[in-house]
Amino acid sequence: MENEGSDRLHSFIKKRNMALKGKMANSHVIAKMAVWLGSILLCFIFAMVIIAMLVGENLTMDVSMYKWMQFLQTTALFLLPAIFIAYVSSQKPWQWLGFSKKVSWQSLVWAVVIMLVALPAINLLGYLNQQLSLPSALEGLETWMKNRELEAAGLTELLMSDASYKGLVINLLLMAVLPAVAEEFTFRGVLQRFFTSKKYMGNVSNGVPHIAIWVTAIIFSAIHMQFYGFVPRMLMGALFGYMLVWTGSLWVPMLMHFVNNAMAVLLYFMANRAGWEMDKIDTIGTSNTLWLGIASMVLTIVGIYMFRRSTTIRSASSRISNGN
Repeated sequence: MENEGSDRLHSFIKKRNMALKGKMANSHVIAKMAVWLGSILLCFIFAMVIIAMLVGENLTMDVSMYKWMQFLQTTALFLLPAIFIAYVSSQKPWQWLGFSKKVSWQSLVWAVVIMLVALPAINLLGYLNQQLSLPSALEGLETWMKNRELEAAGLTELLMSDASYKGLVINLLLMAVLPAVAEEFTFRGVLQRFFTSKKYMGNVSNGVPHIAIWVTAIIFSAIHMQFYGFVPRMLMGALFGYMLVWTGSLWVPMLMHFVNNAMAVLLYFMANRAGWEMDKIDTIGTSNTLWLGIASMVLTIVGIYMFRRSTTIRSASSRISNGN
């Protein structure tokens, strides 16, 4: 009887899944976006309930609690809603998100090299971004932005403070793997796709949805609420968007996102182990190493150009070999 009941439940769940899968495939992009935003809200509320239960009456938060909060918020805001909207938008949700196309190992290596070479340039752009100041009439806003930046930096240092190898593994999973997967699902996999839709925004020029890429990159940077790193994060978001379009695969921007975050985790880990000053990590490519930042910027631009050229050549060769 137990096996029969289990089989019936399994059959019921399977039928419900099949009924739900791709149910909104022909829906307007605005309807899909509304459902997606609604799922984000529901997941966020659920995450807040869990966090409240974990915290309970204990008002003193330790590092592990902050890490659980980070995990729950990233999963609730970015990962689960993206998977859900892909599931209801297509009979092939992983293909809809951008996982179906195979990527050559050369493209993956190029992506990693470009991201590593770009790190000093990112620091330089961040430094230049920090020099911007608002008019005196907006002094209150600027003070709030600076305080928000300090809070974010303090939280980052707290999360990265564990100098053990176990802490390194946990931080790599929490600060590099999870954000790379979840945020790329949301921004490049879902949001950029929505903005690319001709039903919503006719912006495709020569096969490249430039407006969709840049609007997504702006939202991607703004959602982090770190205004003095807005420019470099926006440019990274745009690069991830172009990489998705050029390769047709979400694996490439996801890998680049991971490399960027993982390098920050590793540098903080080494700084904690060696007793380095944390502030010096973000100054590589500025001040006394300005030359490195400039060289990094030039090499990154050259690397992106060569990557684009190589993917174009490979695509053309593939079409010729297939007789198209």
